[in-house]
Amino acid sequence: MQHTDIMTSPTDYSTIPTPATCYVDFCLVPVGTANVSVAQEVAQVQKLLNASRLTCTMHSAGTTVEGSWDEVMKVIGQAHSLVHQTGVLRVQTSMRVGTRTDKTQTAAQKIKRVEDILAAEQD
Repeated sequence: MQHTDIMTSPTDYSTIPTPATCYVDFCLVPVGTANVSVAQEVAQVQKLLNASRLTCTMHSAGTTVEGSWDEVMKVIGQAHSLVHQTGVLRVQTSMRVGTRTDKTQTAAQKIKRVEDILAAEQD
């Protein structure tokens, strides 16, 4: 189905599939805790992500997770549940989700592409 087909014809939205793969950059924040640090919660979430066997890259403002749409969204939901199990009543997450249909590209490949451009400019 082409993009224009969806926009111009009546659609049963329940039949639209999710993308096969995605990468999600997310930042999970426990709200209303007595401690301003979230390091303990982040550590627990990182253990969960590592156990998921998805490709994960932690950075100073969150984590990028790559894999199938369903597995990535599931593990982010599990991260919420894990933090709730510690007694946190409210968890807020912001996410940026990327998908491609023209090719497979990992986050590491995206970074390398930019680094290669920068290196070529140094020559």
